[in-house]
Amino acid sequence: GMEKWFLRICEIKNKAGLVKTSGDFIVTGDQFIWRWHGWPDDVQEKGEILEANGTDQVRFTFGQEGAEDMICTVKLYTEEGENICEIIQENIPDNEKGKTYYHIGCLTGWSFYLTNMKSILENGADLRNKNEQLKKMINS
Repeated sequence: GMEKWFLRICEIKNKAGLVKTSGDFIVTGDQFIWRWHGWPDDVQEKGEILEANGTDQVRFTFGQEGAEDMICTVKLYTEEGENICEIIQENIPDNEKGKTYYHIGCLTGWSFYLTNMKSILENGADLRNKNEQLKKMINS
């Protein structure tokens, strides 16, 4: 379902290197490659699923170019009768690139894509830019 609200291409392989289908659950040890609309195929995120409980939490490695130690945890829960999707991104490098590219860039990206997921779930409107002529847009 990641391609419905987030990615252009989401490829996940199991430990044996076989590509999973959209109906397969992710499990610890799976590897992924993500590609976005508006970006060429060589702009991609590679990582590993560190934990997936199948219901409300997934942890995965995240980061490019020397930031592979970053870890994202996505949790789903209910609070005060509302459904909450929480993302925690840890081990962000404490250097200039980490401060701008990961602190600011990822904050902007996660905020947009979670807003897009909410939009699709609530009214079916996909806010992503899919015009391949428009490059490097925040909503690509």
